[in-house]
This record gives sequence, C-alpha cells and structure tokens, in this order.
Amino acid sequence: MTDTPVPTVPRGDILVVDDTPANLRLLTQILTERNYKVRPAPNGTLALAAARAAPPDLILLDVNMPDMDGYTVCRELKADERTRDVPVMFISALDDVYDKVRAFSMGGVDYLTKPFQVEEVAARVATHLAVRQLQTALQTTNASLQARNAELDSFAHTVAHDLKNSLNTIMGHAELLDTDLSHVPPEEIRLSARAIARVSRKMNNIIEELMLLAGVRSQTVKSVPLDMAGIVNEAWLRLEALRTERQPQLHLPERWPAALGHGPWVEEVWVNYLGNAIKYGGTPPRIELGATPLADGYVEFWVRDNGRGLTPDEQVRLFAGFERLDRVRATGHGLGLSIVKQIVEKLGGHVGVTSAGISGQGSTFSFTLPAVDGATT
Repeated sequence: MTDTPVPTVPRGDILVVDDTPANLRLLTQILTERNYKVRPAPNGTLALAAARAAPPDLILLDVNMPDMDGYTVCRELKADERTRDVPVMFISALDDVYDKVRAFSMGGVDYLTKPFQVEEVAARVATHLAVRQLQTALQTTNASLQARNAELDSFAHTVAHDLKNSLNTIMGHAELLDTDLSHVPPEEIRLSARAIARVSRKMNNIIEELMLLAGVRSQTVKSVPLDMAGIVNEAWLRLEALRTERQPQLHLPERWPAALGHGPWVEEVWVNYLGNAIKYGGTPPRIELGATPLADGYVEFWVRDNGRGLTPDEQVRLFAGFERLDRVRATGHGLGLSIVKQIVEKLGGHVGVTSAGISGQGSTFSFTLPAVDGATT
C-alpha cells in the first residue's frame, strides 16, 4: 500500500504580466517550480481584469507592452481600492535610471532587468511576498485593535452610565436618611434602606461581571466534560433573591447530553440566561430548559421563557458588543449577554436567540458546546 501524497499549499498567488510568450513561460516555470500559484497574463487589459477579480499577493509586470504599458497598468492598479495594496515588481530590458525612478514613482516595489537571473528572481519574489504577508498581518491587527477600541468605548460608556445612575440612587436615599428621621415615617426609612441595598447589589454585580470579562479575555482554560445538571443547579441557587421576588416555574430535562467546557464560565452563561428569563418572563415566569445534540458534533443548550418576545431588530442587536436595550429592558445593564457571547465563542461554540415577537410565547436563548460522544449526564 502506497501513501497518498499530501498536496502542498501554494506559497503565494502571483500574477505575471508579459507580452512576450517566451518570457511569460520562463517566469511561470521559475515560480511554479518553487510552489507558487502563477497566473500568466499576456497584456495589461487581461492583467487588470484578473487582478480585480481576485487580487494576487504579488504582480510581476512588464514595462514595455503594446496598447497599455506597465506604467499605465500600475497606475490603474493603484487607483483601485481592491488592488492598491498589491506589491508590483516591474520587469524591463531597460536599465536606465530614469525608467527605474519612474517605476518606483508609480508605486512599484522593485525593478527586475532582463535577461533574468533565476536565483535573483526567486530571492526577490520571496522577499516581497514575506513583506506583503507581514503588511497583511499588520493590517489585520490594526483592524482588530480599532474594533476593540470601539467596543471598549461603548463598554466604558455603558458601565459609567449604569454606575452613575446607581450612585445617584444611593446618594438620594442617603441624603434622606441624613435628615432628622423623627419626622420620617418608619416605612419610608425601610424603603430607602432597601433601595440602597438593592442598588448596591446591582453595582456589585457590574463589578463582578467586569472581573469575569477580564478573566475571559486573558485566561486560557482547558475544556473538560461538564456536570451540566450540577452547573445548572448552582446557577439557579445563585438567583435566590430574584426567584423569591418573581416566583418562577422551572422545567428541566430528565437527562443532559454531555458536553465539553469550563464549568465556572458555563455557570455564568446559565446565570445570565436564567436571570433574564426570570426578569422578563410572564407572570409568573415559566422557564423551560433543554438540550439538543446536533449533527455537527455539538450540543445546543437552550432556555425558553414566556415573556413578550423580541422583535427581529432586537434579536439582531441583542448580543452586540455591550448593547443596551433601554427601550425594552430599562432595568438591564447591558453587559451580561455580551460576556455570554465571548465565553461561548472562546469555548468553541456560538450563541443564538429566536422569538416570534408574540407576547406570551417568549424567546429562546441558546448556546452550543462541543459534545462528548455517546454520553449523557
């Protein structure tokens, strides 16, 4: 039995443009033998069409061509947003300084003189492809940093808004309690004390979520088989105060499909989903939990409530970075579901929500985790 050869991945996509068939064949051979993907083009018009349809990693461009010379082709490439960043190496039999200066002024990164030296062509191509790969990686990093900065700006605004509102509530009630209490009814004093305690708990929850978010972003954890029944039970116990207030009805599956994850993080997912279902469910909240093994080797876990549901627009925005749904949920502070999304994605799954937007039919929030084959807990 012979081993099946493993196909090699091309080292780069190179567009070679030359109107001389012999030169085109030679360059194509040199580069193909070094495992580059080569697309030959015999003129400038075809070269522009090919580059715009699928921008290459590098272009080798002949200067002297009929109808459209290399300088014109390069100018067109640099004027097009799709191809302006593709490096261009000029090829020419002309060795005059003026021609080289003109090539660089058009945006070329190098200038090869005919006749070719094979090793020189290979070395220069490899160098410019390496530079291009570094530039692409830098652009990707910059785009990621810009997106992260925008997210952090939104995040800071959300947290500042929520903490400021909470502090204003505490200050207002504290000022009341700082007066001559002999003229304040005892019930009003108790209400102020309860309000301070309630808002303080909310501020503490925000701080805990900030700490959790920092951990999710910075830590690397190992996924292990989860005791999902135990995790759900712990999450339910943590919501005791909210359960006492809203008196929810909880319906659990008899068995849980086994999945992989990090227990403390998955518990936070359930706390957020269950907390939202209790807060925004019907009266009383009816909450159903379940899990569905999927064909792709994942398990989908879900929480269904009996609240008013969500519009399609709300569903789209719900997991956005630190999105606040003030018009829908004035009591929410907008961090939980964004953190849920980051947790689940870091564990290799994804989050989702479905709703018909009909009062009483509620919403179903879901998340997936990798399955443990052939097991339930």
